[in-house]
Amino acid sequence: MAKNKSLFVCQACGATYPRWMGKCEECGAWNTIVEEAAPANSPAQRAAHSAPAAAGFDLSHPIPQQPRLTTGSAEFDRVLGGGLVPGSCILLGGDPGIGKSTLLLQTVANIAQAGAKVLYLSGEESPQQIQNRAQRLGLERAPVQVVNVSSLATIQATLAQGQPVVAVVDSIQTVTADHLEAAPGTVSQVRLAAHALIQQAKASGLCLLLVGHVTKDGQLAGPRVLEHMVDTVLYFEGERGQH
Repeated sequence: MAKNKSLFVCQACGATYPRWMGKCEECGAWNTIVEEAAPANSPAQRAAHSAPAAAGFDLSHPIPQQPRLTTGSAEFDRVLGGGLVPGSCILLGGDPGIGKSTLLLQTVANIAQAGAKVLYLSGEESPQQIQNRAQRLGLERAPVQVVNVSSLATIQATLAQGQPVVAVVDSIQTVTADHLEAAPGTVSQVRLAAHALIQQAKASGLCLLLVGHVTKDGQLAGPRVLEHMVDTVLYFEGERGQH
């Protein structure tokens, strides 16, 4: 029986190599290259050769512009250029525990209270933990739908069925594609999951907010892998050693 092929992938920048190396030549990081199973030739990839051509549009014909969604925070709206754009994907990166989930819970609560349908998809915290945070923030009455899920296929089905205006995935490192033989949080899993969700958001007009953790040792694939895939990258930073 033939052995599955492997690739050696840098968990800091996503560069691939045919063999293990101590230092990544692309980003210069040490000891971040991990062996991963090479992706199999999926039915979707085989079908791509016989796919029909895509339909285009005439640039001279006006396209109706959808208004931006306010987040309920003047400063957050300012950073976003006036609010959330339908069909866009925003990556919010930062150290674990710095306040990304708190900010986004406040944001989706404000949007939900304004009448829009939102989904908060969490692969890290249970619904009880999220509800406790909402109670501390005084947002327990906000009509936010919380789903505890980490499977990419389930997330895609939930988004397709629920058709929310805004969705949060907290965090992208916890999302896994079942057919991919790689551990959760590796570059392969993160890149595949993000690509699939971004394509779905673009097709449906959903505003997608992704949470990405940054670690000190760079062992988990963070925003550096995704920053060229999303529309906007925001870093949530704080002073180390200070409250």
